[in-house]
Amino acid sequence: MSRKTRSDCTVGSFEKSHGLPPGTIRNKDGRDTRSDKRIGTIRKENDKNNKK
Repeated sequence: MSRKTRSDCTVGSFEKSHGLPPGTIRNKDGRDTRSDKRIGTIRKENDKNNKK
């Protein structure tokens, strides 16, 4: 069982540390997420969209 990723980690460093190709993490509309976006921001957006 792995631990939850830190919320201050960026998308670029997450992809690099997990051996994923750049552009693996995508926005809701299908475009790839900016590499300097933080994981915590993505979690907040998902929580906000799921509550609607």
